[in-house]
Amino acid sequence: MPPPIAGVVCVLLILGLFWVDRYQKAPTSGALWIPVVWLSLACSRSVAQWLELGSPMDSPDQYLEGSPIDRLVYAGLLVVGLIVLVNRRRQVGGLLRANLPILLFFLYCAVSLLWSDYPTVALKRWAKAIGDLVMVLVVLSDSEPSVAFERLLARMTYVLIPLSVLFIKYYRHLGTGYDPWGGQAHYIGVTANKNTLGVICLCFGLGSLWRFLAAYRRREGTRRIQQLGAQGVILGMVLWILWITNSMTSLSCFLMASALFLTTNLRAVIRRPAVVHILIATMLTASVYVLFLGVSPGVLETMGRNPTLTDRTEVWTLLLSLVRNPLFGTGFESFWLGPRLEKMWSTYWWHPNEAHNGYIEVFLNLGWMGIALLAVVIVTGYRTALAAWRSDPPKGSLRMAYFLAGVVYNFTEAAFFKMMAPVWVFFLFAIISVREVPCPKIRPSAQNLFGHTSPLISEQARSTLSEEAF
Repeated sequence: MPPPIAGVVCVLLILGLFWVDRYQKAPTSGALWIPVVWLSLACSRSVAQWLELGSPMDSPDQYLEGSPIDRLVYAGLLVVGLIVLVNRRRQVGGLLRANLPILLFFLYCAVSLLWSDYPTVALKRWAKAIGDLVMVLVVLSDSEPSVAFERLLARMTYVLIPLSVLFIKYYRHLGTGYDPWGGQAHYIGVTANKNTLGVICLCFGLGSLWRFLAAYRRREGTRRIQQLGAQGVILGMVLWILWITNSMTSLSCFLMASALFLTTNLRAVIRRPAVVHILIATMLTASVYVLFLGVSPGVLETMGRNPTLTDRTEVWTLLLSLVRNPLFGTGFESFWLGPRLEKMWSTYWWHPNEAHNGYIEVFLNLGWMGIALLAVVIVTGYRTALAAWRSDPPKGSLRMAYFLAGVVYNFTEAAFFKMMAPVWVFFLFAIISVREVPCPKIRPSAQNLFGHTSPLISEQARSTLSEEAF
C-alpha cells in the first residue's frame, strides 16, 4: 500500500475509534486537554524532536543546556495547569491531604536541590516533575474523574498507537531509529526510542484491556460489538508492536499486569482478597529470583538477556562506587551530570544516562532517605489501590495492574520520579487516593465508566463515598 493511502486509512481509523466512543455523554472539563497534550508529548517526542530542532544529546554539556523551545512549551502547560488547580483548590486540597506520602516525597526532592552540584538544572527538572503531578491532579479533580481518566486514555491511545504502526510500516524515516554507535536499526514509532515505544504499549494496552472487558461485561447495547472491535484492534496493534520491537521489559510487565488484572476480576478472587496478596508476592518474588539471583537462567536467555542483564549489573557496581553521600544522595536528578556523567561515558561506549533500575536511580539522587520515602509511597500506594479494588473490582483492578507494572518495570529500567516518564505517571494514577475529594456537582445525565447512566445523588451523599475509582 502506498504511504499516502496508508496515511488516509490511518486517519480514518483514528476517526472511527473516536466515533465508537461518541456514546459517552458524561461531561468533562475542557481543561482535560492540558494533561492530554502534556502526556502525549511524554509518550511520544518532545516539541524540539518533532520539529527536528537541535541535535541529539551526545555530549555531557548538552544535558546541562536542554532545549529552549521545550522549556517554553512545558512551562506554558505547567502554568495553565496550575491555574486550573487554583480554581479547583477545594478538590485539590482534599487530594493533597489524602496523599501526604507522595507530597512529602516531592517536598524532599525540592529540599535536595540545596546539596545538588547543579541546582539550576535540578530546579528545572523538579519543575517538570511537578508538572507530572499537576497533570494527574487536573484529571483527578475533574467533576467526573473516572470518565476524565478514561477519556484521557482514549485520546492518547487512539492517536499514538495507530500512528506508531503507520510510521513503522510506511514511514520508516519517522518510525525507525538507528543506534548512533553500531548503526543498528530499531523501531520507535511516534516515540524517540524503542524503550518508550514499549512503555506506551504497556500503559495503553492495559487501558484497552480494561475497556475491552468492560464492553464484554455489558452484554447489551447497540455499540457493544463496536467497542469490543475497537479495543480488540488496539490490543492487536499493541501486541504486534511489543513483539517486533523486542521490548522484553515492557512485554513481561504487560503479561504479568494483564494476568493480575484478569485474576482480580474473577468472582472467586473477589470473595478472597488474600489471593491477591499471594499472587502479587509470587510475581514479585519470581521476578527478583530470575533477574537478580540467577535462578532459571533459561528464562533470561529466552528473553534475549544474559546474567548481567545486558551489562546492567556491571554498570550498577560502578554507579554505587561514585556515590559520595549515601544518606542524602547527590540531589534530585543531579547524579547524571558533570564529572559523573563524563566518567560513565568514558567507561561505556553506549553512553548510559540512567541506572536502568528505578530503585538504584532513587538512591543515586536521593540516598537512603529517598529509598525510605519511596518505600512509604509504595506501601501506602498499594493499600490505596487495594482499597479501590475492594470497593469496585472492575475499576480497581486496573489500578492494581498499573501498580504491579510500575514496581516490576523499575527492576530493570528507571522510572520512579522521572520527569515525564509514562510508567511513573500511570503509577501515580494507580496509587493516588481520591476518597476525600468533594465533587462540585453531579448531573443526572452523567454516565459511569462503562456507559450506563449514573443515578442522581446529592452532593452530600457523594462526598461521603469511601473511595472513587480514579
